[in-house]
Amino acid sequence: MARAVTTRRKAVVTACAWAIGLTIFFPILWTVLTSFKTEAQAIADPPALLFFQWTTENYSEVLERSNYFRHFANSVIISVGSTILGLIIAIPAAWSMAFVPAKRTKDVLMWMLSTKMLPPVGVLIPIYLIFRDTGLLDSRIGLVVVMTLINLPIIVWMLFTYFKEIPGEILEAARMDGATLWSEILYVLTPMAVPGIASTMLLNIILAWNEAFWTLNLTTTNAAPLTAFIASYSSPEGLFYAKLSAASAMAIAPILIMGWFSQKQLVRGLTFGAVK
Repeated sequence: MARAVTTRRKAVVTACAWAIGLTIFFPILWTVLTSFKTEAQAIADPPALLFFQWTTENYSEVLERSNYFRHFANSVIISVGSTILGLIIAIPAAWSMAFVPAKRTKDVLMWMLSTKMLPPVGVLIPIYLIFRDTGLLDSRIGLVVVMTLINLPIIVWMLFTYFKEIPGEILEAARMDGATLWSEILYVLTPMAVPGIASTMLLNIILAWNEAFWTLNLTTTNAAPLTAFIASYSSPEGLFYAKLSAASAMAIAPILIMGWFSQKQLVRGLTFGAVK
């Protein structure tokens, strides 16, 4: 029998959830509000939260100074391309680890996860030299490869977790009906794990979209995504907080909108198999 939850406890839990949510969202709100201020208002002390002279001048100047849509297109190509490439590699890998485990499967999984603990700067020089010698510097293909490699451990781990929740008897039945290996993966396993695959895809897109270290070090102009677009407003001449906030708001708006409309799918995928 389920334990009864009092109204007071519900109110306390709801208030705590709202407080945590607003605390997490406040930096984004502050950035958006600052983007509508003048540079003088942006550095005013004490700062004004809502009562100030609103202006859209920062957005106009950002659009005039920078090619926003080129940076936006680069971010879309890099994040979506790395996600698709990562799924193509990770789905067969996670299938083999989940349904045909070897003696060292757990060790391989832990080794893959341990690569995320390595500071990126530790491998910057060799990767930079490889990209320079192969002509991949400041190219979308190069960034797609890098984003795939750095996020691949997370993709494999998430898919492995989802695949482990699928009964093996279903795959055995498909094999008895004559399904080949790739038919089993494409037509049986993948459709059953759609929530998990979708949440993995969304999370990887967000991670690739927000990646700044590699995009700032491996690009200059041609393949520069929105992270480089934001960084361009931190110059030796000084920090232009209002314009920097406008650029940041324009960069995070697409991913925020995507996350808002896909939040149900994301939550469903992240809790896939958690409740029996």
